[in-house]
Order: sequence, then structure tokens, then C-alpha cells
Amino acid sequence: MSKFARLALAGLLAVAASGIARADDALKAKIGVLRLSSSAPVFIAQDKGYFREAGLDVELKFFDAAQPIAVATTSGDVDFGVTAFTAGLYNLAGKGTLKVIGGMSREKAGYPLIGYFASNNAYAAGLKRPKDLAGKRIAMTQVGSSFHYSLGLLADKYGFKLADVKIMPLQSLSNAAAALKGETVDAALLPISTARALVDSDGAKFLGWVGDETPWQLGAVFASPKTLGNKALVTKLLAALVRADREYHDVILASVKDGKAEINDKTKPLLEIIAKYTNLPVEQVVGNCAYIDPDGKLDVKNVDNQIAWLQEQGFVDKGFAADAIIAKEYVKAD
Repeated sequence: MSKFARLALAGLLAVAASGIARADDALKAKIGVLRLSSSAPVFIAQDKGYFREAGLDVELKFFDAAQPIAVATTSGDVDFGVTAFTAGLYNLAGKGTLKVIGGMSREKAGYPLIGYFASNNAYAAGLKRPKDLAGKRIAMTQVGSSFHYSLGLLADKYGFKLADVKIMPLQSLSNAAAALKGETVDAALLPISTARALVDSDGAKFLGWVGDETPWQLGAVFASPKTLGNKALVTKLLAALVRADREYHDVILASVKDGKAEINDKTKPLLEIIAKYTNLPVEQVVGNCAYIDPDGKLDVKNVDNQIAWLQEQGFVDKGFAADAIIAKEYVKAD
């Protein structure tokens, strides 16, 4: 072997060794998440290597409802949670076992995410608009969930009593969809990604979007105090997520017209990543691209309103507000 070849081989071995060392040095983290487009930046950061480039070795752990993610984060089964706010999450945070560290999805007009859906029988009997949900049997994942809060906002808007609605907490999105199709409930609040197949097969009727009726801060990134003790881990994760937030916003959300993202050379690679993690075809992903702030900001005022509303309903313990559950050193307030 020539001297040049030996030097070249030595150089390649050195590069390989340094790569292995960097991989070994990566901070490990588990993220609890739902297979919904509302967590699109998480999927983009994982698939495009943004976590890895930030020095993280991330494992995604998937759940079927928001509340179990909060519990798993508290127990240490995952290091970070990315999902919707729930009464259970707020109660855990109020006890000091969770802190919000960043914003994620929002209900915003023009960006379809959570919808109101009617069973065929209820629709035929006159349930045609969101305001008609007064007095109906409504399926959702859990009492005190983001769906419950959305319904509460709707009740406040149209002046009907939430107490007159029969809430059917069915623990998972799939159970709520099945109840809607099986006519055991009059309506359900569901992500369009869950409900689309039902609507397309004429198994239910679409009534409207939560974001068009009552915009609010739906989702966030949160962690336990133990995880927050590792500042390098938290800082690296949030930096990778904001990088993905910006790309998702500037590429996909910028293309949304009439509630749908365009499929073109720029958007298709990202849409395919979201499709991969949500188990949906790209043609469906384009119709449920949740709004996410490009800088990962959190609408702190709305979070305060959520807590106050849930406390009034008796779903959340009294005695704390948003400032008690937010890690101010990390959260960028909107």
C-alpha cells in the first residue's frame, strides 16, 4: 500500500471513529406523542435528523390519547411529552410534576384540525351545525380533555349549558370514532385524520371546525422536573424542534389554501414524512395541517384562560395559574 493510500485510510478511520464517538456521546431522550399531524415538527425533526444533529438520540413513543402522555412524562416512561392540554395534565403540573417548555399546535381559523362530527341518524334528525350540539350525547376521549374544553368554549359562545350535554368519555380516538359510526352517540369531537375515513365512507357527517368557532392554544411541549435538570438535553431538544417548526410553517403552512396544503416539489418531502408517522396517505395529510407558531411560541394568556375555565368546572384543582406551570427560562410567550 502506498504512503498516500495509508494516509487516506487512516483519515477515513479517524473520521469513522469520531462519528462513532459522537453517536455514543448523544443524549438519549424518549418523546411521548400521538400519531397526529398536530405533532408534525416532531416527525420532521426525527426523520430529517435535526435531533441527531443537535446531539440527541431520540426515540418516539406513541400513544392513543393525550392524558396518558402526561402520566408517562411524570412517571419517567418518557422524558418529554408533546400533546394537547388536558385537565389531567394541568393537575399534574399544578402539583409540580410537570412543566410546560414550549408551544405546539393551535386551533386557528383556516387550518383544519379538530372537527365536530354528527352520526347519520342525529344529522337526519336536525343536528346540522356545531351550535346544535346542545343537549346531545357527545363522544370524546376523556372528561377534561382538549375536546371537552373545545366543547365548553362552544357552549359559552352559543349560550347553551355544558351540563345539559351528555359527555361520553371513551378513552381513545378510535373508540370515539367507532361509537359515532355505530350510532351509540349523536356526535363526537375528533381530529380530521381520525374522522376522515368515516366521513368519506358516509359513516358520519361533518359539522364544522373548532378553529373556525373558537381558536385556542391546543398543544405544548412539556417535561418533568427531573428532565429539566438536564439543561443541555432540554436546550438541544427545543432547538431542534424550533428548526422543524420554522420549516413546517414556511413550507407547508405557507402553502395552505382553503384548508389544504399544496402538493408540490417543496411540500411533498415534508408531507411524506408526516404521512409516514401518522399512517395516512399524503392526500389526506394535506387537509389536516395544524397551525404551529414558527418560533414555537406559547399563547400563555390562553393557557391561563384554560386553567381558569377547567377550575371553574371542577376538573382542575384550584390554587394555581399558568405562571406556576411554565418553565419561563424556556417558554417563548406569545
